[in-house]
Amino acid sequence: MKIREIKDNKKQYLQLLLLADEQENMIDRYISRGTMYALYDDDIKAVCIVTDEGNGVLEIKNIATEPNNQKKGYGKSLIQFIKNQYKGTFNILQVGTGDSPLTVPFYEKCGFKKSHYIKNFFTENYNHPIYECGIQLIDMIYLQMEI
Repeated sequence: MKIREIKDNKKQYLQLLLLADEQENMIDRYISRGTMYALYDDDIKAVCIVTDEGNGVLEIKNIATEPNNQKKGYGKSLIQFIKNQYKGTFNILQVGTGDSPLTVPFYEKCGFKKSHYIKNFFTENYNHPIYECGIQLIDMIYLQMEI
């Protein structure tokens, strides 16, 4: 397994990024200002984009694993890499997600704790309703951990 930074042609990973953020113009808001990492295990398995949100806060804006390779630890490995890579540079690692029984428990297992939320984020920022596990995503829930 190898993780490397992607500096050029980040859009080549768009199909993978769309698994975690299904509207391209939303990805466009952070892809150029974020640092992107790709995890390879023979071939590409997962990607992640992190951004500096100021005041010692690093945010995971997008983390996605190829569907056939989910539940194999690649996402957790990327998060561990991010924690190690930025320890001492940032104080807080945070992630924003919908209130989904898929994503919230994953982040909690990785050591994140619920912090705050943005009311109506998904209904006000996406041009269509987003559903995960049959539940419409409405509010953005932020989870944080110290690094």
